[in-house]
Amino acid sequence: MQVNFSTTENYVLEDEVALLRPLQLTDVAHLRHFPAQDPDIWKYSLMRIVSADDLQEYVSQTLQARELQKEYPFVVFDKRNGQYAGSTRFYDIQLSYATLQLGYTWYGKAFQQTGLNRHCKFLLLQFAFEQCGFERVEFRADARNERSIEAMKKIGCTVEGILRSNLPMPEGPRRDSIVLSILKEEWHSRVRSHLQLLLTK
Repeated sequence: MQVNFSTTENYVLEDEVALLRPLQLTDVAHLRHFPAQDPDIWKYSLMRIVSADDLQEYVSQTLQARELQKEYPFVVFDKRNGQYAGSTRFYDIQLSYATLQLGYTWYGKAFQQTGLNRHCKFLLLQFAFEQCGFERVEFRADARNERSIEAMKKIGCTVEGILRSNLPMPEGPRRDSIVLSILKEEWHSRVRSHLQLLLTK
């Protein structure tokens, strides 16, 4: 594949509602209030984030992974109110197999259930399938995270199964992970039009 996810590539995705641009360490200044303001954002996260320092480490880790072209994180800006809303990323990027995962998505509570996530997902999926030529986009979540799972189903993801005792949590037992996906042919045959319809509501 010809797509390049190195730090030299500044992919910017946007529509009338959302703008996604490459995450930078300086973006911690735009997001640093979320750990104290909305601590529940990271309830199911693999990294416990309770302070601005934790958030900086979180961002630093994904930027290191971007150097290796394993991840490509975005900061999310809500154009309707002119505020930074959260972050999302491509990860486990497998260029030789034309697959990647989409996740590590979080938004401040004021931006949840506002339609912002659907706009972001449309932009990211359109970019992955139509511009980059990926064949499969995979999604994973803590199997207990009902809200996230329902949101993924609503945009057209297909549930594939459960990975039992898949990952350790920062505190407490290991988690089961649910796996969902969208294939390129599904994007073109039904998911794209379905998601476009949802965006009009």
